[in-house]
Amino acid sequence: MNGIDTSDVGEGPLEAGARSDCICPRAESVSGATDFRIRRVCSPSASRFVIVIPNEAASPEVRGDPEVLRTLGAHRPRSRRWLLRGVTLLVVLAAAAALAFWLRNRNGGKPREQFVTARVERKDLRETVTATGTLSPLDSVEVGAEVTGRVIRVNVDINDQVQAGQVLVEIDPEQLEARVEEAAAQLASAEASLKNATATVKEAELKATRMRELHQRGLVSSQELETAEAALDRAQAQVATAKAQITVARAGLKAAKTNREKALIRSPIDGIVLARTVEPGQTVTAGFQTPVLFTIARDLTQMRLLIDVDEADVGKVREGQEATFVVDAYPRQKFASKVLRLNNMPKPDSTVITYEALLSVDNRDRLLRPGMTATATIVTSHKPGVLTVPNAALRFEPAAKAATQDRPRPGLPLPGIRIGGGGTRRPPSGARPDAGPRRQETVYVLEAGQPKAIPVQVGGSDGQISEIVSDALREGMEVIVDAVETSE
Repeated sequence: MNGIDTSDVGEGPLEAGARSDCICPRAESVSGATDFRIRRVCSPSASRFVIVIPNEAASPEVRGDPEVLRTLGAHRPRSRRWLLRGVTLLVVLAAAAALAFWLRNRNGGKPREQFVTARVERKDLRETVTATGTLSPLDSVEVGAEVTGRVIRVNVDINDQVQAGQVLVEIDPEQLEARVEEAAAQLASAEASLKNATATVKEAELKATRMRELHQRGLVSSQELETAEAALDRAQAQVATAKAQITVARAGLKAAKTNREKALIRSPIDGIVLARTVEPGQTVTAGFQTPVLFTIARDLTQMRLLIDVDEADVGKVREGQEATFVVDAYPRQKFASKVLRLNNMPKPDSTVITYEALLSVDNRDRLLRPGMTATATIVTSHKPGVLTVPNAALRFEPAAKAATQDRPRPGLPLPGIRIGGGGTRRPPSGARPDAGPRRQETVYVLEAGQPKAIPVQVGGSDGQISEIVSDALREGMEVIVDAVETSE
């Protein structure tokens, strides 16, 4: 600035008309000034001072050396200086935005497409079927009441271990005892009737014998003989009736005694009590449907898993196939199982048709409980060391090809879903209605930086990788699985 150096010296009030006691006598005060800033200006010829007054309501006139005033910027208002600074900042920001736009679009305005690849590898391929179901005991029984009466005692509770024949519940036997006594009395009456009928038979036999002798000697008529023989027949019939009554009475007595025994409800098997629905004082009624009082499982170390297999997968499931399953209680632990049975009859549902499969479960650790929901994975096929590609490679299509397609490819019920780099993903093969054991698919490899289509034959899949059964690909090749947009 013309060889002039400026630096602040001080500031403060100055009385009107007063002289500054600064070093240089050329410093002048401005009449009516209340605030000032004194700057010392050093030049090769002399030291000169000037008082600069801030612009408040109306800035007073600033007097002093013109060269110094221009140097200090006192010749223009402060608001104008702030305006110039703002305009300068806007210009800088606009230039930065223009530079960023130019850098992004210097390839003709098109973003650069970068492809993501994966290696073709040999792996063990396991085809699986997934289904959900519920765990239950391998063998369980429901214990109910076979007689009517009031419960006077309950001897076991849930989770108790019980033995076969152990008394679980006792029902008041008073009425049952009365029925036993009544049946015994009926038996005694029938036996007495038999004795009476037997005596009558003997009497009728004697009379019939005399009548035959007298008839042979001509002392009685044939009619009298016939009457005596008829009386004998009636007496013998009464004996048969009395014997039948005795049989009925004995059966009644036996039933009464059995019912009396049934007042003591016993466990039919060795096991553990899973459920209890009876309390002391409760009245139970034996009817057409026996009320269930207890549910007892024989052994929880061996359980079963009932799953519903979708009709689309039922053709892959066979008895003896290995399976694993997980439960919500232990999400990181897999439990082993095996397919024991696949029902031929479907389970109709409101929306789908499924077939029930029975899987065996080893529960020696007692971690699993009846009623748990499980998701089972059945291994339907195991192929070791086959050539595989990720399923993402089968779904990928370049953006250029996808843009020229007016409609989905044959066999693809769903349109491609656009992803980050302008490429598209074809629907997974499992969604195709014509997907068979082997099917024609297309994968892409990079050649001179551009995707090149390679038709391949695809075998099985586990949902993550698929088997390649043709010779179009070799182990170690890279196939495109994705594309992303980048800017240089």
